[in-house]
Amino acid sequence: MPTYKTPGVYVEEISVFPPSVAQVETAIPAFIGYTEKATKTTLNDLNMLPTRISSLKEFEQYYGNAFPETISLNVVETQDSGAVIARDLTIASVSTIKFYLYYQLQMYFRNGGGPCYIVSVGLFSANPGAAAINTALTNGLAAVEGVDEPTLLVFSDTNILSAAQHNALSSAALAQAGKLMDRFAIIDVHESSATPLTDIAAFRSSSDLGNNNLSYGAAYYPMIKTSLTPHYTNATTTIAVHDDGAGGDGPFLGATLATVLAADETFYREINNKLADALLQHQIDLYPSGAVAGIYATVDAARGVWKAPANISIFGIRGTVVNVTDEQQGQMNVDAGSGKSVNAIRTFNGRGTLVWGARTLAGNDNEWRYISVRRFYNMVEESVKKASANFVFEPNNANTWVKVRAMIENFLTLQWRAGALAGAKAEDAFFVRVGLGQTMSAQDILEGRLIVEIGMAAVRPAEFIILRFSHMMQQS
Repeated sequence: MPTYKTPGVYVEEISVFPPSVAQVETAIPAFIGYTEKATKTTLNDLNMLPTRISSLKEFEQYYGNAFPETISLNVVETQDSGAVIARDLTIASVSTIKFYLYYQLQMYFRNGGGPCYIVSVGLFSANPGAAAINTALTNGLAAVEGVDEPTLLVFSDTNILSAAQHNALSSAALAQAGKLMDRFAIIDVHESSATPLTDIAAFRSSSDLGNNNLSYGAAYYPMIKTSLTPHYTNATTTIAVHDDGAGGDGPFLGATLATVLAADETFYREINNKLADALLQHQIDLYPSGAVAGIYATVDAARGVWKAPANISIFGIRGTVVNVTDEQQGQMNVDAGSGKSVNAIRTFNGRGTLVWGARTLAGNDNEWRYISVRRFYNMVEESVKKASANFVFEPNNANTWVKVRAMIENFLTLQWRAGALAGAKAEDAFFVRVGLGQTMSAQDILEGRLIVEIGMAAVRPAEFIILRFSHMMQQS
């Protein structure tokens, strides 16, 4: 209360409304992998610096394109009276793709992804081996820890790692998510065979993966067949066979497309157009984590983080590399031994390819079995934590307690109305307790602790729908 000394009229504004809780973003993935370049400006090296982008074009501006694959072409011509009347092109070989970050981002944005963070762990021109990639990805994960906004962790370029390295990296991501309690790891099951249960068993039993922080991540299987084609450049594409149709070799035998372009632009354009069509027979198989991250973003935006990111179509794909049966998924979904659940991606007639699982790795945990429950709690905890920072060093008395309780109750009421909490009435859906004798002792207050207890009845997905039919006797 100010002290007034001069006669006059004074205005005082009295705050009667409690502060509000602003919901944090829930689907901001951090993609960690190798890039063509890592430069925002000539003075700003983005290598190992988590950088926020909003589109694939922005990624291309800062980080370049995909790794240009080495492609070998066969060109066979048909002549009539010395004139070329037709050219057939086939692809003799395409190099094995090693760096996948660009392709993962394409799938992320095709499936509804929005803003995300990129952590370039190095330039793929260095052509690092498995040991260097493993170290770089581990360092990239450490770099993300200091950034507050990311809520999902996604790795690319783990395809070259051994199963042990892959699983250890997944364990490190789970550990970071469990430590910070504001993010969730999307994990790909390392695939080394065409037998689903073999790969799943190896994944579950891996000592490198362990059993800690399992509720902070979800695993997906199998790889998906995308509609993406390998990236190439004129310099990395060579005509290995040039049959001129007259029993001899054409002039461009052994030439790159860059050489062809400089010598004969018309021939180049024809070959380049045919190459684009031929590459449709070499579309890329990908681990599903990038597409799944996009689905998380889509579901969060359309329904809310409390809706399970499952029974959702994946766009931009032709199916899965391995077909998972009902019996196989049953063993993937529930495992009494390890307790680790693995979510299947499956193709159904007339429905397309769907994410057909909604469990965290802690599949036998009644509290944290479902992805939507874990991520909803992450969102509420982080939102309330940030809002409560305004009350640090405020008087620890009833006036402050009332404001804190009202602030949290208003936020949870909105979540209940949106359908995130179960209960016919708000008091059945959540509770917020704070006060001396309720959550705090006199000693707590003397030591400066303001303790708030929050309980929520989060909705859970209907994973198993059971329809019971019976015969009925004729009544009339």
